[in-house]
Amino acid sequence: MDIDIRDRDKVKVIKLRGKLALGAPVDDLRQALDDLLVSKQANFLIDLAEVPMIDSSGIGLLVRLLTSTKEAGGAIKLLSPSKFTLQSLKLVGILPLFEVYEDCEQALASFQ
Repeated sequence: MDIDIRDRDKVKVIKLRGKLALGAPVDDLRQALDDLLVSKQANFLIDLAEVPMIDSSGIGLLVRLLTSTKEAGGAIKLLSPSKFTLQSLKLVGILPLFEVYEDCEQALASFQ
């Protein structure tokens, strides 16, 4: 799992590449997100365009992040989830919990 974090208009844009699955990928992302939350960063745009697969631990991490960001007064939004990722989120019934965007600029504007 490759994790690229960039600042855009007080939003952390987190581009993920690779499978978001049990083990190092989920652990690495959890640590990166925990570090951001500790530093009072609470608005996240998660780019899932290059995540071909997400398992239950990856889904659990997204839900945990959603709760943590709301508690910190922020938000998490998803950008361009791959077809499999989108289907997985629909299947477990959590897709309605997230705002999903296909365009980065529209997603960033939604944080204003």
